[in-house]
Amino acid sequence: MSGRSYTGVAALALAATLLASCAAEPVAEPTPSSSTAPPSPSASASPTPSPTPTPTPSATASGDDIALPAACEDLYSASMLASLNAQAPPLNDPGVTMYATQNVDLLEILNSGIPTIRCTWGAPSEFGLATNVSIVDAGQSAAILTALRNAGFGCAEVDGGTICRISQQRVDLDDNVVKFGETHYVRGNGWVSTSWLNFAPVGYTEDIVDTLWG
Repeated sequence: MSGRSYTGVAALALAATLLASCAAEPVAEPTPSSSTAPPSPSASASPTPSPTPTPTPSATASGDDIALPAACEDLYSASMLASLNAQAPPLNDPGVTMYATQNVDLLEILNSGIPTIRCTWGAPSEFGLATNVSIVDAGQSAAILTALRNAGFGCAEVDGGTICRISQQRVDLDDNVVKFGETHYVRGNGWVSTSWLNFAPVGYTEDIVDTLWG
């Protein structure tokens, strides 16, 4: 893999000049097609800063609502956290500007001021991921699922919520295969959104779901 960092210009050029074919990420998942350009962990423009996490009461009759974690380490089980630290350090490198989604409709919701905690793994390079855990209302949850299905994500019911995935691959200007994709989970007042680039740990989103809703 070339050591060259992805820039915003490179990502646009890649999307404009190369044809893509869908490929499954390293876990067994649906792999619908999409025209989404690969994420760029080291894009030239920084994303809009996420609001400071503010805990939200989690007690509801259904038990489907969650409280926003205070720290990224609180998203994972001890074993997953150890694996991520070993495979893709560091946590929250300030140079990584990857968004948790490339979907315009979903970015509009993320940037609307909803309570969110953002966590990234990996240094600025062609390897890593970005995850947001956000608190949403019923209308936003419905809009998220509609946007995902309209964008060609494969969705399924899991543990009382809905998980949606998509993965792709392209060939970059150096003839390297670039794999990228997204995974989203919506349940109650919670939305877990993850965008990954050449790094899709087995059971990653499922571990977050077990930790936050378990």
